[in-house]
Amino acid sequence: MQIDIVVGFFVLGAVAKLLKSDLKLPSGLYQSCLIFLLLAIGLKGGIALSAYGSLDVIPQSIGVVIFGASLPLLAFPILYYIGGWSRLDAAATAAHYGSVSVATYAVAVAYAQSFGLDYEAYFALFVALLEVPAIIVGILMAKRGIRLSELKPVLIEALLNKGVVLLLGGLAIGAWAGERASSVMPFFGELFHGILALFLLEMGRVAAERIGDIRKQSAFLLSFGISMSVLGGIIGGLLGQLLGFSNGGIFLLAVLGSSASYIAVPAAFAVALPKANASISITSSLAISFPFNVLVGIPVYLALIQHFG
Repeated sequence: MQIDIVVGFFVLGAVAKLLKSDLKLPSGLYQSCLIFLLLAIGLKGGIALSAYGSLDVIPQSIGVVIFGASLPLLAFPILYYIGGWSRLDAAATAAHYGSVSVATYAVAVAYAQSFGLDYEAYFALFVALLEVPAIIVGILMAKRGIRLSELKPVLIEALLNKGVVLLLGGLAIGAWAGERASSVMPFFGELFHGILALFLLEMGRVAAERIGDIRKQSAFLLSFGISMSVLGGIIGGLLGQLLGFSNGGIFLLAVLGSSASYIAVPAAFAVALPKANASISITSSLAISFPFNVLVGIPVYLALIQHFG
């Protein structure tokens, strides 16, 4: 099983926190890294969409949207019936697992590039499409009989979330500019791995910071965070094969299915379901699923693709 070098920075951040080091990225630098990664992913996807986009993108996009909407429906009964959580908390946490972690996707892209695994270059489109459906499904599960007027502000919040805006904005600019975008790609392309390494350094520290929360929330949260990631990864891989993706595309869709949001969904649910326990949702997605995917899931998915592909 091969481990990409950027994972080492995640481990360094986690170890530094566990050793009580004062290592911490300045807030402004962390936000700058996040903005860079979102724009870089969107730009690359948009450029590729302008060059290689075809009608095949339409059924693939529909399949991905259905995929994003179905994952919360699988997670909810586990949390509600087996975990015994309230409907509100189960729906909110389930929505996190239908949406995606852009950072996890960025790590997967770094793996694919490092190990020469080709994939559909317009895949960033699917990352953007997966942000919203799970939010809608989660709200509908939490609030049976919700009125359209109640849903509207949440949809606005979800669509105007900085992650969605930067991804879709990057896609639009890349698709519009096409080859003209080559003037900015030395910055957004060649620096991608380095910026990702800095971002993961801070993410490792933040994940380690929440280890205490995992202990408080019992073994169920830990087992759910891992098992739901594995289940989403398996379904994503099978769907990628069904939709006719390349081996790299199957790998990336498996990673997207395995990941869980900790940016877009929490922001939307702070508006829609302010009484939901955000702590358990964030702990599950950020402190359990994210480290699991970076350290175990992504290398395993890559190894399986390379072996069977």
